[in-house]
Amino acid sequence: MTLASILSTGDLEQAARRRLPPSVYGYVSGGSETESALRGNRQAFDAWRFVPRFLVDVSRRSQARSLFGTHYAAPFGIAPMGVAGICGFDGDLALARAAAEAQVPFVLSGASTTPMERVLQQAPGSWFQAYVPSNRELIGALLARAERAGVPVLVVTVDVPIASTREVELRNGFSLPLRLTPRLVAGGLARPGWLARTFLQTLLRQGIPRFENFSAARGNRIITAASGDHRAGRAALSWDDLAWVRDRWRGRLVIKGLLHPEDAGRAQAIGADGVIVSNHGGRQLDGAQAPIDALPAIAAAAPRLAIMVDSGFRRGTDILKALALGADFVFIGRPAMYGLAVGGQAGVAHVLALLKREIDVDLALLGCADVAGLDSRYLARPGPPSEFRIPSGECSCTCSTPAI
Repeated sequence: MTLASILSTGDLEQAARRRLPPSVYGYVSGGSETESALRGNRQAFDAWRFVPRFLVDVSRRSQARSLFGTHYAAPFGIAPMGVAGICGFDGDLALARAAAEAQVPFVLSGASTTPMERVLQQAPGSWFQAYVPSNRELIGALLARAERAGVPVLVVTVDVPIASTREVELRNGFSLPLRLTPRLVAGGLARPGWLARTFLQTLLRQGIPRFENFSAARGNRIITAASGDHRAGRAALSWDDLAWVRDRWRGRLVIKGLLHPEDAGRAQAIGADGVIVSNHGGRQLDGAQAPIDALPAIAAAAPRLAIMVDSGFRRGTDILKALALGADFVFIGRPAMYGLAVGGQAGVAHVLALLKREIDVDLALLGCADVAGLDSRYLARPGPPSEFRIPSGECSCTCSTPAI
């Protein structure tokens, strides 16, 4: 299968499933416990329906957006994803370069295996996402390192106080740190392409990968477990710690993983610049609310913040729905990893191009020439027939025609 024959992120996921060992695919695609949060993310998109407007001039369309003083070509970017190198050689750099070429933001994960300095050198402007413990000495050293590296936006993820139970990974013999279980080895041997292009190439050219960005110091190898390391102490992290970070970090500060409007209000109160509404792609608390449903209340509770969202985005229509519900920006996760698995940097670039093309077509069909004009009047949430309501009032396009 060539990239040109892949018409959607759904096609790409199926191609990635055939190329990745089952344990690796399960790690990327799976959720926690019963995976109800994972399923709920998709179901929440389907609950919203578009209310298109017609006889509107959509001959020229724009999906460009500005965020934190930077102009981006599209209203979405690539979310932080740990151990990207397991899907493709030099995975973090492939993701970062593809994002830079497409003029969209990339967020490097704290659980990455490529030093942030190398990523920032090759893709200046990349953001950095940190997992931090409640240890201000360790946090301060990491902040200093990120500042020296030139990180413009620091994203602190707060929805992982402890690791969740991911039964799919356990059944597949997958864990982090990696352990060479019989199931893991057998799965790798069954995918010779992945074994040669990703696993062996990484070992021969870079050795056993390490967690490079959890702290100011170089971390352990991904096959090594150590007590009291970077994963310890997150359960004690508090709003006081985040306020302390805000006082010391001179760049933009984003808090990732919020679903409750009161938490968004607290983020605004401590001086954060933005939040990413997220349930970690259904990988943490099983049964957590879908971020798309949390958006309107959070946008209302924190009007001075940049409101971003991730978890479950697969199509251009998903992105437009989020923007209409109050998001300023969207981040995609798994589709970029699938693109990496199928075609390396070119595969990631193909994902970004697919979504840009879908957004362009969908804007025309929706009757909105610019993503900046999207709001809730373009959406309806159907209930029983007697409860189906189309929002009233003036439409947000330039036609000045009252809504039906």
